[in-house]
Amino acid sequence: MSLFDRFRRRSKMSRPTGESHTGSTRVRASDSTDQKHLEQFVATRRGVEGFVEPRTVVSEVTLLLVAHDGEWTRRRVPSAQWAHKFANKHGVPSYDAAVVGIPQRMRDYNRRQKQQGS
Repeated sequence: MSLFDRFRRRSKMSRPTGESHTGSTRVRASDSTDQKHLEQFVATRRGVEGFVEPRTVVSEVTLLLVAHDGEWTRRRVPSAQWAHKFANKHGVPSYDAAVVGIPQRMRDYNRRQKQQGS
């Protein structure tokens, strides 16, 4: 065992639970609050579609839900498989955001919100 092995072992043990390393940053892992929020969004909006966003340097896998009018929400999820199963369970079509991108209606919604705030 070298001197550096001792430090590596300690840094792994001192990592707080519920967080993971993604590159050089720490991000919060998904939890039941995220799942409840996604369920509430699906239940209270119509025309919802899901877009599964892959893990990046800054964040874990996320599920972006977009309603018919462009209103949206994004939450961390345990995995891409979990996100697609969630969408199937709730009757929401799901897509890989890295392949199809995000819908124009979401960008339009963001622009309308920004104009109303100005």
